[in-house]
Amino acid sequence: MIDSDFIAGLPKAELHLHIEGSLEPELMFALAKRNGIAIPFASVEDVRAAYNFSRLQDFLDIYYAGADVLREAQDFHDLAAAYFDRAAADGVVHAEIMFDPQTHTARGVAFETVITGLLSAIDEAKAKHGMSVQLILSFLRHLDEADAIATLDAARPWVDRIGAVGLDSSELGHPPEKFARVFAQARALGLKLVAHAGEEGPPEYVYQALDLLGVDRLDHGNRSLEDPLLVTRLARSGMTLTVCPLSNLKLCVVDDMTAHPIDRMLREGLRATVNSDDPAYFGGYIADNYRAIAAARGLGRDDLVTLARNSFLGSFLPDAAVTAHLARLDAYVAQAPAA
Repeated sequence: MIDSDFIAGLPKAELHLHIEGSLEPELMFALAKRNGIAIPFASVEDVRAAYNFSRLQDFLDIYYAGADVLREAQDFHDLAAAYFDRAAADGVVHAEIMFDPQTHTARGVAFETVITGLLSAIDEAKAKHGMSVQLILSFLRHLDEADAIATLDAARPWVDRIGAVGLDSSELGHPPEKFARVFAQARALGLKLVAHAGEEGPPEYVYQALDLLGVDRLDHGNRSLEDPLLVTRLARSGMTLTVCPLSNLKLCVVDDMTAHPIDRMLREGLRATVNSDDPAYFGGYIADNYRAIAAARGLGRDDLVTLARNSFLGSFLPDAAVTAHLARLDAYVAQAPAA
């Protein structure tokens, strides 16, 4: 029996969430109407049917088409606010969310429009839910590094409101080494570094993320398990992996949730976390991911608490905030009714 209420109430951080990937079909239609944009779907049901993909590239094609309805700062505010409401209901007390400015600037939407809308929703989430939020500016790896550098330059006026840079989009054929210079520039600005690696790409991409980009956290990282030396290195260094179970299933990183390696990661000493990635497209938000992996792999409360604990340890929060969140987590576990 899945401890559903325990999971929902478990204080947790979400470290791998693409805000554009939280665009639910209902909001897509509402924004399309508000902005007078024609979309290639007749109904919410048609959109959900289109989500029946099985490859990363097929997903990305739909993802970028959906993002076209985002035009004004209020659109980005509404998108993020809807996510924060869902996350708060799932026990998220801290979120580090990725946004893809190049997806929007390529359509003529100004960087300022994107970030001011997101920042206003972040301020609202703090007041409404007591949630802390950090932004991760993600570069699109299918574009060239010069475009990424231009994006980082555009972000400079807001660098004090951005916690990190990241690397997402199509992994195969776009190794981390392609972005070594822009990551070095971001580090010089005092930003943390994360990158998708080892989702579609081989363990070599994980090595590049570690050695050439110098990442502080690894997004996905599933294929690291193919290399025992890499597993040992990740475990010894305490590198956090932001694992996304429902995403892994939807994109066929695993064939079945019963084959998901999350518990193996924990046994190997990896600091694995559970996250929702692109929840509108992959079938569930963070608590849904916890429930799915608990059911499929028979995880008990101790495992679930470890995953939540790892989410705070792997965050970019100051040490004092991490300590406070861990104390809150321990208090919740101590008072929770028996399963």
